[in-house]
Amino acid sequence: MEHQNRRRFLAGTTLAGAALALSSPSWAAPSTRKGSSMKTRQLGKLQVSELGAGCMSISANYGPPADRHQGIKVIRTAHDNGVTFFDTAEVYGPYTNEDLVGEALAPIRDKVVIATKFGFDMDNGGALNSRPAHIRKVVEGSLKRLRTDRIDLYYQHRVDPAVPIEDVAGTIRDLVREGKVLHFGLSEASARTIRRAHAVHPVAAVQTEYSVMNRDPEHNGVLQACEELGIGFVPWGPLGMGYLPGTLDARTKLDPKADLRAGFDRFSPASLAANRPFVELLGRVGQKENATPAQVALAWLLARKPWIVPIPGTRNLGHLQENHGSLDVRLSPEDLREIDAALAGLKVHGGRMNREQMRVVDDSV
Repeated sequence: MEHQNRRRFLAGTTLAGAALALSSPSWAAPSTRKGSSMKTRQLGKLQVSELGAGCMSISANYGPPADRHQGIKVIRTAHDNGVTFFDTAEVYGPYTNEDLVGEALAPIRDKVVIATKFGFDMDNGGALNSRPAHIRKVVEGSLKRLRTDRIDLYYQHRVDPAVPIEDVAGTIRDLVREGKVLHFGLSEASARTIRRAHAVHPVAAVQTEYSVMNRDPEHNGVLQACEELGIGFVPWGPLGMGYLPGTLDARTKLDPKADLRAGFDRFSPASLAANRPFVELLGRVGQKENATPAQVALAWLLARKPWIVPIPGTRNLGHLQENHGSLDVRLSPEDLREIDAALAGLKVHGGRMNREQMRVVDDSV
């Protein structure tokens, strides 16, 4: 994802001369794709590119909004590189990211899959609201902003404990019958909620934070439920919310007015320093594969399961090319064993989000 102070890694360059608070190995990587084509993966019955594009950071939450023309160029370049899966939400901005994505993809609408989300009431301070009437109201706004007549994948952004998930799934089922929605998704839902929803209407995809720094889905039953039910999994934050590329350090200053991460303990100076072993691990493996830490992080996710589709995001064309270069990284069984063995001995410092953000994450068993 787009983040302050990130530098582009080019072939033959290293971090040896970079101004980092902590020493690190030299990481070399190709600056562009080697020419391999983007493959596809299945999210339930929905076919998408094996690497998607998270569009949030172009408009919100990771710093001030990018220039609109720049954002459109990044989205269209992603498609030129083979990406067909684009992720947004009404709350990003709010609304501005959906509008940007809609404009960027309008000329190629029938060639792409658009995912967006509902579940917050922007007219009521952003409170959770998944009541059927509210879903029916906000889907119309999303359709208009996205300049489309259907939403390919409609996620419940956060589970609303005040509304039975069966009612939510039933409403989406009705919207599917009407043609306004094609597939149903859940974001930050527990395994129990996923199973209950899927029993009413098929869930195509589940979206949750997942990376080498946050492996909760492997232990809380979510990945297991997805595999058993034939549901695809979409990791958001696949680069540790911008930490894993290795260019954030204890001196990094995030703007609390424009960057959500400024309020996350994981991005405090102490945590940024203490979590450095994760970056160093990816760097060691990357040296053998001529890849950057970011590319190894994405390749690791792609190797976990064939129905996992990461959605790294950026507003920078150089970073976009670096992310897509992960598709040329083929981690060997030995690489994967090395990473897993090393991760077993590493501790993540700082919670994945702040208390307010975690309060609306569904962790029911």
